[in-house]
Amino acid sequence: MESALTARDRVGIQDFVLLDETTEAAVISNLKKRFNKDLIYTYIGTLLVSVNPYKELDIYSQKQMDVYMGVNFFELPPHIYALADNAYHTMLTEFNNHFVLISGESGAGKTEASKKILQYYAVSCPSTTLLNTVRDKMLMSNPVLEAFGNAKTLKNDNSSRFGKYMDIQFDSQGDAVGGHILNYLLEKSRVAHQNHGERNFHIFYQLVEGGSDNLLQQLGLERDCQRYNYLTQGQCATVSSINDRNDWKSVKNALQVIDFDETNTGHLFEVVASVLHLGNVQFDADGKGHALLNDNTDLDWVSNLLGVDANKLLEDLTFRKIEAKREQVLSPFTIDHAIYVRDALAKAIYGQTFTWLVNRINETIENKDSSRKTVIGLLDIYGFEVFYVNSFEQFCINYCNEKLQQLFIQLTLKAEQEEYEAEGIEWEPVLFFNNKIICDLVEEKHRGIISVLDEECLRPGDATDLTFLERLEEKMGNHPHFVTHKLADKMIRKTMERGDFRLLHYAGEVTYCVVGFLDKNNDLLYRNIKDLMCRSKNAIVSECFSSMDLDNKKRPETVVTQFKSSLLKLTEMLMAKEAWYIRCLKSNESKQQGQFDEALIRHQVKYLGLMEHLRVRRAGFAYRRKYEDFLKRYKPLCPATWPHWRGQPADGVELLAQHLGYLPDEYKMGRTKIFIRHPRTLYATEDAYEKCKHDLATRLQAKYKGYKAKGEFRKQKEAATKIESCWRGAQARKEKEKRAWAVKVIKKFINGYINRGQAKNTDNSEYLAFVRQSYLNRLKNNLPKTVLDKTTWLTPPSVLTEASEMLRKLHYRLMVRKYVRGITPQKKVQLQMKFVTSSIFKGKKENYPHSITQPFVNSRISDQEINMGVLSMIRKEQIKYSVPVIKYDRNGFKPRPRQFILTQTAAYVVEEAKIKQRVLYMSLKGISVSNLSDGIIVFHITREDPKQKGDLIIQCDHLFECLTQLSIIANKQSAIKVVQGSIKVEIQPGKETAVDFSTGQEPMVYKAKNGHLMVVATRTRTR
Repeated sequence: MESALTARDRVGIQDFVLLDETTEAAVISNLKKRFNKDLIYTYIGTLLVSVNPYKELDIYSQKQMDVYMGVNFFELPPHIYALADNAYHTMLTEFNNHFVLISGESGAGKTEASKKILQYYAVSCPSTTLLNTVRDKMLMSNPVLEAFGNAKTLKNDNSSRFGKYMDIQFDSQGDAVGGHILNYLLEKSRVAHQNHGERNFHIFYQLVEGGSDNLLQQLGLERDCQRYNYLTQGQCATVSSINDRNDWKSVKNALQVIDFDETNTGHLFEVVASVLHLGNVQFDADGKGHALLNDNTDLDWVSNLLGVDANKLLEDLTFRKIEAKREQVLSPFTIDHAIYVRDALAKAIYGQTFTWLVNRINETIENKDSSRKTVIGLLDIYGFEVFYVNSFEQFCINYCNEKLQQLFIQLTLKAEQEEYEAEGIEWEPVLFFNNKIICDLVEEKHRGIISVLDEECLRPGDATDLTFLERLEEKMGNHPHFVTHKLADKMIRKTMERGDFRLLHYAGEVTYCVVGFLDKNNDLLYRNIKDLMCRSKNAIVSECFSSMDLDNKKRPETVVTQFKSSLLKLTEMLMAKEAWYIRCLKSNESKQQGQFDEALIRHQVKYLGLMEHLRVRRAGFAYRRKYEDFLKRYKPLCPATWPHWRGQPADGVELLAQHLGYLPDEYKMGRTKIFIRHPRTLYATEDAYEKCKHDLATRLQAKYKGYKAKGEFRKQKEAATKIESCWRGAQARKEKEKRAWAVKVIKKFINGYINRGQAKNTDNSEYLAFVRQSYLNRLKNNLPKTVLDKTTWLTPPSVLTEASEMLRKLHYRLMVRKYVRGITPQKKVQLQMKFVTSSIFKGKKENYPHSITQPFVNSRISDQEINMGVLSMIRKEQIKYSVPVIKYDRNGFKPRPRQFILTQTAAYVVEEAKIKQRVLYMSLKGISVSNLSDGIIVFHITREDPKQKGDLIIQCDHLFECLTQLSIIANKQSAIKVVQGSIKVEIQPGKETAVDFSTGQEPMVYKAKNGHLMVVATRTRTR
C-alpha cells in the first residue's frame, strides 16, 4: 500500500480503498488510468482486480516470480503473484486452509489467472523429483480439462463451460504434494446444439483435425468437420485463433503425463467418436408417423465403438419400453421423440465421461498420505451472465453467483469484524444490500423457483414450460424481485415476451425465457438405454453407467436440484477456509488490445459486486498497519522519533500521530496496529513524508553541489574567455571574406547589365546566364495548362527568343500528345463524326456552335420501338441509324410523326407498321437545310420511275447528328447544302413549291398564304 501512495499521481491508485471518492465513476477512471499504462492489476484491500489486456505482457517471467517471493503484500505493485504468495505464506504461518475465488465474465481471463497461480506454486514451492511429478500432473490436467470442458462461444474462443474447484494440497513444509478437482454443471446441451458463431467442445475438432489417419480409420471418422451434424450447427468449425492440430498434440502429451495408458486413451477417443456418429443418426417416418432409421452406417459405428448390440440400440432409439404389470410393451417414437432420445444419449455419454475423466485425474494427482495437509483451493467459476436470450443454463449460473455473492459479503464482513475484535476496535455496522431475499426466492423449500420447477417436472399430466410459468405467477406474484409479462405494468410488458420471467438480481435485472426449462431440468434417459450402456464393452461407458442405481425405481434428481446440492456443499466447504478474491474484467468485447470500453467495465464492476466490497472495506477504517511498519516509514516526520526510537512501537506511533495533528476521530490505536479512518489523512502523512525526504536530501546535496559548482564555475569562466576571443577572431575573418566576395559579385552584375546587348563575353556571360536561369524558373511555374491557351506564354528576353519559341512548340506538342493519348476509342469516333459535322456546317448554319458539346448517339430509336414487320422487311439491309422525325405532306404540308431509318442502302420513312417511302441513296441528288436554327431538312430525289414520290420534307430535332450519320453511311457529304433564303421543292414533275424561312420570337412551321411552307426560327446567341 505504501507503493500505492507514492505512485498515486502517476498511474492512479493501486488500492481502491485509498480513493478519495468511492464512487463508481472514480473506480472506473482509476482502472482506465492504470490500464492505459499496461497496469492491469489493482487492489481493493486484499481483493485483486484484473483487467484483460488481450495482449502478452512481460510481467510473468521467472524474474518477476522471484521478486514477489516472500515479500509483504502491499510492498510491491499489485500482481497475481503477490496474492498467490501471500495466501501461501499465510497458510504456512497459520496452518489453515485457504481458497482463491476467481470470477468474471466469459473471456475475462479467469482460466489464465488460475494457470498463473498454478505456475507460480510450481516454481516457488520446494521441489524434489516426486514433487515435480505431482506438479507436472496438476499443470497438465489443464489442457485435458480444457479440451473436454471448453468451447468457443460468442464472447470467448476458449470459454470454460463448467465450473472448476481445484484443491492444491501442501504438507507441513510447504511442499505441493497433491491436488483434487471438483467440477460443476457441465454445459451438456452444447454437445447436441450450438448457437450460430459457437462451436462444440474442443476435443471433437482436435480429434477430427489432429488424429492420425490410422486412428480416424479405426474410429470410422473422416478428416472433415462439415461431415458431422454436431460440429456444424454454429457454422464456424474453423477459427483463426485456434490450432486444433497443435492442441491435439498437447492433449495427447498431457494424457501421457497424467498416467493414462493406451487402453484408457483408446476407450476415451472411442467415446468421443461415438458421440459424433450418434449425431449423424437420422430418422424417417413410416406411414403412421413412427420413427424409422434410414441408414444404419453411423448406428453400426456407434454400436461397434461402444460395444453394444446394434439391433438393441436401434430398438432403444426408436421404441420406449413400458412395463405394464408383468408385461413389457414397446411404444414407438415419433421422429421428434427419437431425435430427443438420441441427443439425450449423446449428452449423457459425454457428461458421464467428463465426470469419469475428472475422477481419473484426481486418482493420479491426489495424495493418499494420511498425514495432515493444508490446501489452497482455486475456484474458477462462471461469472454473472446476461445474454439477449437467457435460458436454463444462465438461470443456474446466476443462481450460483447469487450464492457466491452472499458468501463473499459474509466472509468479507466476517474477516473485517474479526480483525476489529482482535485489535480491540469497536465494530461499526455496515450498510449493504443483503441478497438473501433473492437466494430465498430461488432456493426456498416448497416456495422457491427451484421447488416449483421440480414439481412441474415430477407431476403427472401435461406439464409444459408455460404451465411452469403459470405456477410461478401463482406462488410469487407479489415478490418484489420477480415479474412476468402477465404481472408487469404496460411499460415493462413492452420489454418482455409472454414466455419470460424477470428476476432482479443483486447485479441487475435478467429476463429468462422458460422455453426448454423442463426438458433441460429433467435431462431424462430411459432405463432401457441405461441398461444397454451398462452392458457396453467400452470400459469407460460401462463404468460410468454401472455407477447409476438402476434398480431404484425412484425418479432421479433433477439437474437443478443436483446443482443446488453441490453448490450448498461448495459454500459449506468454502466457509471453512480463508478467502482470497480475484475479479477478472474484460476490457472490451472485440478482444482488441488497448481498447477500454467504459460501459462494459461499468457493467462488470456492478455485476461482480466490486462497489459492495469497496464499501465494506471503507465502512470503518480505510488504512491499517502494524506499529513497527508504520513507525519505520514515518519516524522522520517527528523530531522525537527521528532518527531512532528506543521505546515501545505503540508509544512511538502515538507520539507521531499527535505530532502530525491527527484528530481523535481520525485514528484508533489497536493492540498491534494503527487504524486510520480517511485516505486523505494518510495522503497528508505521505505528502509530508515525501517532502521530508526531499528536505533531508536537499541539505546534503546543497553543500556538495555548492563546493563542486564553485570549482566548476572558475574552470568554465577561464575556458569561456579563451573560446570567446578565438571565436570572435574567426568570425571577423569570415565577415571580411564575405564582404570582399560580395563586392566582386555586385561589380560583375553591373558590368553584365551594361553590356547585356553585346555578344557573349567575359563581362556579360554570368549576367546572361542569370537572365536565362531566371526566365526558365519563371517559365517553369507559369506554363500554359491547355492547348487552347495561346496568350499566357511568358515574353522571353532577347537572348532567349529562339530558345523560348522552340520550348513553346515542344510544350504544345507535348500537351497535344497527352491529349491524344487520353482519347478513348468511343471519344475518337465522336471526334471523327464531329469533324464531318464541322466540315459541313461550320460557319454556315446558325445553331451549329450549340451542337458541338452534345454527343452523338448510334441511334435514337431502339429495335423494340420499331414494328416487327418493318424490321423483318429491312433487317437484311442492316439498320445503321434511326431517329423520330416530323414529315410534312407535299400537298398541304400537314405534319406527320414518322420514324426515319437509315440502312446500308436506303433511307426509310416509317409510319408504325407501314413503310411510307423508301429513298435509295443512289436516287438522292441533294439535301438542303437553311442557315437558321430550325430543324427542317429537304431531300431532293431523282425520279427515274413515274411512281417515285417527289422531294421529302422532314423536321428533325437532331439535324446535325442525323445528317452526319447519313453523310457517312451514304457517302453524301458533298450533297448537303446550307441555303440562305427559300428552298425549292419538287412535288411532282413540273410542279414546284418552296420552303420559306424567317426569324421570330417563337419557332413555328405553317402553310403560308402563298402556298409555301413557312418556317420561323429563333435567333441563337453567338458566343
